[in-house]
Amino acid sequence: MGHPILFLRSLIFTIVMVVSTIVWSCVCFLVAPLPYANRFFVTSRWNVFMIWCLKVICGIRYEIRGQENFPDAPAIVLSKHQSAWETIFLLPNMPRPLVFVFKKEILYIPFFGWAMALLRMIPIDRKQGKHAFKHVVRHGKRRLAQGLWIIMFPEGTRIPVGQAGKYKSGGTRLAIETGAVVVPIAHNSGECWPKNSFIKRPGLVTVSIGKPISPEGQTPDSMMQQVETWIESEMRVISPHAYNAG
Repeated sequence: MGHPILFLRSLIFTIVMVVSTIVWSCVCFLVAPLPYANRFFVTSRWNVFMIWCLKVICGIRYEIRGQENFPDAPAIVLSKHQSAWETIFLLPNMPRPLVFVFKKEILYIPFFGWAMALLRMIPIDRKQGKHAFKHVVRHGKRRLAQGLWIIMFPEGTRIPVGQAGKYKSGGTRLAIETGAVVVPIAHNSGECWPKNSFIKRPGLVTVSIGKPISPEGQTPDSMMQQVETWIESEMRVISPHAYNAG
């Protein structure tokens, strides 16, 4: 597909995303007095709509493997991070409502951040160091007790296809503190929507769900090593062409 067509399709998607974000945010404010389950459902319809738009406008399809691995228990989802795609997709596609751990500055983003503030997310101030993690543990225990799942990206930032970032143990530290299992997720969204790229390319995103990893008898580092090993091994199954050189 020629670059002008890709640019046009990406432009149309961006316009739809901006307009729908403003409209959806207003709807979210209107339903703010409703019970949390209702607020979460209404808010996450924006995510469903965006994934549909990416399919119809940009040709980005998806498949999910390993759904049988989802536990019926408190869980912390640790996902590969390549794109903005998974931050949109994962919220409405887990068995339980998700809680994101993110820097508090996101709440200041007009409309989008304001709508996020209506949900039970865990914003943190990274400048607080150890105190920030204590904040995550305190609120994380509460969210898990409420029947929500927590999601974190152990690489911390979006990583190009075929590469691995440094996996940080914050997510597994939280798992050990709370007793929750960890669910690893691998995917290749960066092949269709690379980091900092305006152009979205048509293709199939494969989302692979790993078996839950128990924190029992583990250290944060040993547990994260299992998470990293599974995700990076699975990435070579999902995107073998990206690792041929390695």
